[in-house]
Amino acid sequence: MEEERIVISLGGSLIVPEDIDSDFIKKFKETILHHVSLGKKFVIITGGGRTSRKYTSALSVVMEKITTKQLDWLGIYATRLNAHMLQMAIGEDYAKREIIENSDEEIDFSTPIRIGGGTKPGHSSDGAAVEIANKIGAKKIINLSNIDHVYDSDPVSNINAKKFGKISWNQYLDLIPKEWVPGLSTPFDPIASKEAKESGIQVVIMNGKPIDNLNTYLSGGKLDGTLIS
Repeated sequence: MEEERIVISLGGSLIVPEDIDSDFIKKFKETILHHVSLGKKFVIITGGGRTSRKYTSALSVVMEKITTKQLDWLGIYATRLNAHMLQMAIGEDYAKREIIENSDEEIDFSTPIRIGGGTKPGHSSDGAAVEIANKIGAKKIINLSNIDHVYDSDPVSNINAKKFGKISWNQYLDLIPKEWVPGLSTPFDPIASKEAKESGIQVVIMNGKPIDNLNTYLSGGKLDGTLIS
């Protein structure tokens, strides 16, 4: 029987919404370890969250001229800090100490969980998740963040915004900005979305709070979110 390998793009909005959310990290760890005990293996790619935005905002004030590439690298370092913290929280018995920093490296499953952050400028950690999914042959990515569904407009400013249970990649790409800029907030970034479409990868958009949403979906229950395919 082929082992089940699952890629999760874990949004920084859940790890560091304002301050580090240790309660969420604890519940996320418990959920993942439960499914590891059932035979699943995971690659978890962490976002940068508020940490990334604080650093990039500060650097933009200090430097008169700053490039998109510089901002991207600062964000990448923030994602890797979150990745190291999550790895330590889970422990070396389950998550290999070395995090994934390069999508070209060999992804071994000497432990059932591998954790990584951003890999290169030009896309968010979502892009790294797509790269890794291609690397290990995964055809679905769970995008866990503070966004519950894909909507046809901003649900904060439009109370009549329509939410989708399922949407095609073409429909989704028509709803979001065409270009990636550091700090862009979309359910799944445009560059990563184009790469996922080309690779035939499905992406699940799901709110990580409550964590039961993830547990239910991993257990084969009904998706409370949006499937992009």
